Amino acid sequence: MTTVGELTAVATRLLRQAGMPDEPARRSAELLVLADVWGIGSHGLLRLPYYLARFRGGGLNPAAALRVLRDTGPIVSYDGADGLGHWQVWHAAEAGVARAREYGVAIASVGSSSHCGCLGLYTLPAVNAGLISLVFSTGPAVMAAPGTATPLLSTSPLAAGVPSQPRPAIVDLATTAVARGKIAAHAQRGEPLQEGWAVDATGTPTTDARAALEGMLAPLGGGKGFALAFMVEALAAGSVGPALSGDVPDMFNPHSNAEAQRIGHLVITFDPSFVAVDGNAQHRLDALAARVTAAGGRIPGASRTLPWDITEDTPVEIAESVRAELASWEASLHT
Repeated sequence: MTTVGELTAVATRLLRQAGMPDEPARRSAELLVLADVWGIGSHGLLRLPYYLARFRGGGLNPAAALRVLRDTGPIVSYDGADGLGHWQVWHAAEAGVARAREYGVAIASVGSSSHCGCLGLYTLPAVNAGLISLVFSTGPAVMAAPGTATPLLSTSPLAAGVPSQPRPAIVDLATTAVARGKIAAHAQRGEPLQEGWAVDATGTPTTDARAALEGMLAPLGGGKGFALAFMVEALAAGSVGPALSGDVPDMFNPHSNAEAQRIGHLVITFDPSFVAVDGNAQHRLDALAARVTAAGGRIPGASRTLPWDITEDTPVEIAESVRAELASWEASLHT
């Protein structure tokens, strides 16, 4: 067991040693650690060694700066210059908040970027401002159309943040039966997968996590899940780009470390009061959350500790294997 402050310092130091400037490194480190605080270790510090390897190999650009391509006011698009996705999507989310406050709605995109981790993180600026946000991203192709064996789509992740009170709802999911990061976490621990999660490279169902990383994942809910994944691909990869999922290098394949992922991210933010027919949007959002709770249910994301409730002394548990790998990278980057 360690603390948020300790892990953030380690991650920031490693990213700085890899060549990232101070502020992007710090923001990215905070987001990686927050994923671990949320219990989403598959998208937390477990990923950092893969990013460091890609910096070293040339597939990630540590000196990347966001460049504005177009800015109409409510819509802004950025070129990410093959930088780490975390700080870039956070910047887009904050830009969306500022613009949605002015225009009622905003769209911010980041193209030519890379993996950005847990998408639910990027709803936080909006929900903290009383706004609704939708976040879409993409990655390497791991999902085939039903009845076929050619990987076409990524896990097609999406997130939504709803500013209900007393706490926001945060929807965060992959449109595959399971997130690929969870497969990677099982592989690192040497644990078998649940049946029905994945197939190997030949299309044969497998519970071997390492074989699944080289194979494909089943869509969530069969054909309906594939349709939802197609929509996410159209928004993040097709509209933003420049790479479709079938052209995105796999960060879990060390042979692709020299290749940029060229991933697209899309953040949509809007003020619910602008679309409410009677001005009572916030009241209804609060009532919706209250009814779910009163019925014995749990609003999405209710178990996640919000950043404003976290201190540097907040305890975090990470796997010993992750801790050891980070220590190895610290020694390597010092030499």
